[in-house]
Parts: sequence; structure tokens; C-alpha cells
Amino acid sequence: MKQQGRGSNKKQAKFILCPICKNKTRLKMGEDTELKNFPLYCPKCKQETLIEITNLQVIVIKEPDA
Repeated sequence: MKQQGRGSNKKQAKFILCPICKNKTRLKMGEDTELKNFPLYCPKCKQETLIEITNLQVIVIKEPDA
């Protein structure tokens, strides 16, 4: 018998949160997502932040000048 349901046997994708205002951005990351020197733009606070992502961990490289 097949199991019917949402998200069964699928990898979870999470929204990348803005490191400044902590709101969701328009991008998602999965368990196998890796980014280096990525300019993340937040539509809410309109800031761009340089980030790296490995193992679902977001590391801020450079925040915008205030």
C-alpha cells in the first residue's frame, strides 16, 4: 500500500532568512545547498548581504554599511 501525504520521502526546503531583519527572502535552501559569496537581497528591508551557505548554516561575510 502506498503512503499518500504531503512531503513524504522529500527533502525539506527552508526559506533563507534575512540576517538583518530576520524575515523570509524569496529564496529557499535544501539540505544539499551550498553557496559561496552569494549576494542575498531582502525585499523587506531592501538590503543586500554577502553570505555563504553550507549544511543549512548561513554565514554572513559582509553586511551593508549603515
